[in-house]
Amino acid sequence: MYGSDEAERTAFRQAEKKYKLYYDDAYKSSKKKKQPKQVDLSEVLDFKSALDSYNENTQLPPGIFAHQCGSNRPVFCLENRPGFYFIPGALSLEEQCRWIRESLTSFPQPPNRTNHNAIYGPINDLFIAAKEKRTLVDEESSPASLDSEANSCTSNGDTHSHRWKFYEENIASLRAKTCKSISASVLLRKLRWSTLGLQFDWSKRNYDVSLPHNKIPDELCQLATKLAAPAMPMGEDFQPEAAIVNYFGLADSLGGHLDDMEADWSKPIVSMSLGSKAIFLLGGKSRQDPPVAMFLRSGDAVLMAGEARECFHGVPRIFTDKENTEIAPLELQFSHEDDHFFLDYIRTSRININIRQVF
Repeated sequence: MYGSDEAERTAFRQAEKKYKLYYDDAYKSSKKKKQPKQVDLSEVLDFKSALDSYNENTQLPPGIFAHQCGSNRPVFCLENRPGFYFIPGALSLEEQCRWIRESLTSFPQPPNRTNHNAIYGPINDLFIAAKEKRTLVDEESSPASLDSEANSCTSNGDTHSHRWKFYEENIASLRAKTCKSISASVLLRKLRWSTLGLQFDWSKRNYDVSLPHNKIPDELCQLATKLAAPAMPMGEDFQPEAAIVNYFGLADSLGGHLDDMEADWSKPIVSMSLGSKAIFLLGGKSRQDPPVAMFLRSGDAVLMAGEARECFHGVPRIFTDKENTEIAPLELQFSHEDDHFFLDYIRTSRININIRQVF
């Protein structure tokens, strides 16, 4: 990831390794279910506990202060990280459920791009295909007899599109030895990012305004604008222009990085957490600066503006074991039979929506 022994010794890298998910060696040669190694979480900031304390007696842990912004809920800041704002429980339960649904069904839809585009081209209705247990088949290696069974939900207009189409699982299995194929459920679990609004070109590390894209939903823009207010320069409103949705599964992490492709760093990145609990690392302007570790729960929002935009940050771990995911309220909301597929996904996953003003 870093490419040198020196980088492996940085304070940020050491923190990543400290909180990363590892399994007990005793279970490697056993048929028993793998058990995560115990991690010392005593130094991880818990803004949920800080909020409880603040509501009870206005007391906060050392180094944390409440930002007075006229909001109906407290916004917390760190004394040694100017431009960083943490809003615990920023999204209502209904908002969390809505954006989980949208993140899985609408946001990966073409012409928005995902990490699957490079191999399969744009894929329509991936979530539906996974729910219906369909399989994506390489048309160039499949016999013509399968054509009548293909699901037309796959997209067209891309160099890959003529190749890959969804089929009923039993039809695809008939040609498993001669066709390249992958189940939609596996593809859903391998979904790592999708882009809304202006599309980010990962290879060139810039925004390509020429690429077609779906507009960020108005309701999401309104929510982001409201959340961004504490971090905005006086008299200015946040203008949501692009969003990157990250999808985390079991043992996934996001290495330390900077978000530095936007023109004006005085405007915040608005980041919303959905699903399983995670650890977030907020470092300094150098990887040598020891990072602050904090919990991110479903519904929390983070703002990074100004100096905080120059700070390395990452997610070394999400918690997918039942004891630590802390998604009981979401489980109740997704208890209806029609929502079970959303529930199955979110029990072992985290979604992060981060919204930016590009220009």
